[in-house]
Amino acid sequence: MTQLETTIEISQVNQLDDDNHERFTHIVLEGFQPKKGDFIPVGNSVVEGIINAAPVRALCGKVWVPGKDPQKFPVCPTCKEVAESMGWSVPG
Repeated sequence: MTQLETTIEISQVNQLDDDNHERFTHIVLEGFQPKKGDFIPVGNSVVEGIINAAPVRALCGKVWVPGKDPQKFPVCPTCKEVAESMGWSVPG
């Protein structure tokens, strides 16, 4: 089994939806880096989302255009559960 290094960016939603996801900071997997190899992007980065108003996808499945300060909201419990199940350390 190949061990992967991951990059986790945390951002917050600025788009309202029926599930109250706008009240959480979501975790976005921007890509991964195999033990031997270059970084492989898996989607838009949070920075791209902010600069280009491009949507990003959180671990919980939420898709939105990031824009607000993620430090003002608690981490999405579903994103946190997914990240921790992968063995990642999640702040907050």
